[in-house]
Amino acid sequence: MTSAPRLSIGLPVFNGENYLAEAIDTLLAQTWTDYELIISDNASTDGTREICEKYAAKDERIRYVRQPRNIGAAPNHNFLVQAARGELFKWAAHDDLFAPGLLAACVQALDEHPEAVLAHSYMAIVDEQGEILENYDYQLRTDSPDPAVRFRDLVFREGGDDFYGVIRTAVLRRIAPHDSYHNAGRKFVGELSLHGTFVQVPEVMFFRREHPGRGDNLGTVQKVCTNLDPRRAGQSKARLFGEYLAGYVSAIRQAPLTATERRNCYAVMAEWFGGKPLRKAGLIA
Repeated sequence: MTSAPRLSIGLPVFNGENYLAEAIDTLLAQTWTDYELIISDNASTDGTREICEKYAAKDERIRYVRQPRNIGAAPNHNFLVQAARGELFKWAAHDDLFAPGLLAACVQALDEHPEAVLAHSYMAIVDEQGEILENYDYQLRTDSPDPAVRFRDLVFREGGDDFYGVIRTAVLRRIAPHDSYHNAGRKFVGELSLHGTFVQVPEVMFFRREHPGRGDNLGTVQKVCTNLDPRRAGQSKARLFGEYLAGYVSAIRQAPLTATERRNCYAVMAEWFGGKPLRKAGLIA
């Protein structure tokens, strides 16, 4: 086996033939080249396998793994973290696009900020043809030295897809794996923020594609969670929301915080528990 690359990119995919080749092309066009691209195919039934095998045959940095069955999006994401060899890690969705300088800028940002656990660029929303619909205005205070400030913004405000930033692999393996209850990705990023700051590269280099088949556009909470893990099928909305809230509490309890920082983060949750998530779930009036 060749020496480990500095960065591992994990690309989970299921039936992604519509956009997969374009996403891989933008990753292979990166100016930062010290990476491996691990593609985990969740037992796709379309042309995904053929696309992956073609690219893997052309570029030795690509490692293609095909799951024997559809294990769900969340376990597939977690598989990639465990398979990674790099000290840095990035998830890449099969339907998103990446400017050529994205990886280089994020790696440089982490090198310049050893206290940071994640680096990401500004983001734009694109349509099915890749045309920009909206530039996201990132205003979250995830660079604050106060973990309660970082955590509060990620709990109370809409995020900027930091989930897809470049992350220190050691931190990823220290926190709870990506789960499959309601808003599990949001909790995951909130937990990351308890372990260190985020750095935002002030240039739009990440392009999130909106289309009807995207995993978070599947309709009900139950459908979204079942897509994340088929074992969620039939579970109640109360359970899916309850695990979401419990995940935050567990994240605070296990994070490397001072006693004061922990109290402040629990205070954020107490404020949040005051009704917002429960009303949204339809569990209280």
